[in-house]
Amino acid sequence: MELKRVVVTGLGAITPLGKSLSEYWKGLADGANGCDFIKQFDASKFKTRFACEVKEFEPTAYLDKKEARKIDRFTQFALIAADEAVKDAGINKDNVDVDRVGVIFASGIGGLITFQEEVTNYATGDGTPRFNPFFIPKMILDIAAGHISMKHGFRGPNYAVVSACASSTNAVIDAFDNIRLGKADIIVTGGSEAVVSAAGVGGFNAMKALSERNDSPQSASRPFDKDRDGFVMGEGAGAIILESLEHALARGAKIYCEIAGGGATADAHHITAPHPEGLGAQNVMKAALRDAGMQPEDIAYINVHGTSTPLGDIAETKAILNVFGDHAYNLNISSTKSMTGHCLGAAGALEALACIMAVTQDIIPPTINHFTDDPELDPKLNFTFNTAQRRTVNAALSNTFGFGGHNASVIVKKYQS
Repeated sequence: MELKRVVVTGLGAITPLGKSLSEYWKGLADGANGCDFIKQFDASKFKTRFACEVKEFEPTAYLDKKEARKIDRFTQFALIAADEAVKDAGINKDNVDVDRVGVIFASGIGGLITFQEEVTNYATGDGTPRFNPFFIPKMILDIAAGHISMKHGFRGPNYAVVSACASSTNAVIDAFDNIRLGKADIIVTGGSEAVVSAAGVGGFNAMKALSERNDSPQSASRPFDKDRDGFVMGEGAGAIILESLEHALARGAKIYCEIAGGGATADAHHITAPHPEGLGAQNVMKAALRDAGMQPEDIAYINVHGTSTPLGDIAETKAILNVFGDHAYNLNISSTKSMTGHCLGAAGALEALACIMAVTQDIIPPTINHFTDDPELDPKLNFTFNTAQRRTVNAALSNTFGFGGHNASVIVKKYQS
């Protein structure tokens, strides 16, 4: 069968750099920093006391007060980002066939804050089982997709994807596949995460995954820097409207860019550590290029997973050199996690948004917080350190890798009729 072309017609975001797509992109292009000391709970006794939180967030500014109380913070983020994207795309239940509009929305962990609150209340009580009737619906990570569909009346494919920090890239790929196979006309896709909590920070601290640079939190997320010491936790949501090209043209939609292809692989190596040679990362980038029918030379920019961990940054760089060969030195590479922190299950969506905007604006967002070159990294690679760069970006690739060895990559390219 002939596969349908898939384009992007709407975008939305709520992030540590701003509570809309325009604020998010301006922050990325300006090299802004979203990190600060944690405000959501008292982290004074934790090894890590900082994170990239969504600043001054008041859910009732976006949602009905009664509705906001019934949903976890990660679902609040998902609804806000999705609302912006749906509005941006100019779609509603009156001008599209709602049976052909789906929602595939991811989270890596889901309602951890709700889970922590409910279990803590029970454990510190008198033993009487008093649980909020919304406990389970607030916690389960598929509920964000459900709420988005209910709010907008979309009755097409509806589910969540979970593959740790690769979750929302996998969601975008699933949405892409559903549309190009003709199973839907439009899909709201993306991801959301909100686990800046005692359980979230404490759990990642116990794994020794987080930076402990409490004396200088704004410089803590420093991908590819010699003195990187772990990632910085972030939170937020990114939403993307994918639509078949024929459907978008028929309704006169604004088109940002085209989804070219995607790939997914496994490291089959370790529960948290990457394959030392980046084998899974190599394979997933090759799979995405193959799916897109593109050559390595067609890519101008890679938004890398680049979490600021000692092992991960080296493994991913090895993978890029293996896949792209000499063309690797012509690429712009950057990790926007240096600005947003690692938004876990939302990272793929937010970084796909960065690639979409790079393609449409011909601007490469930087990797900030670079101070010292790492002798283990090839100095000829362009990591776009500290300052955004302008160049023509015909195609960009976004990498996301998750605990458990999950890898996903998606490629976006300029739309040409």
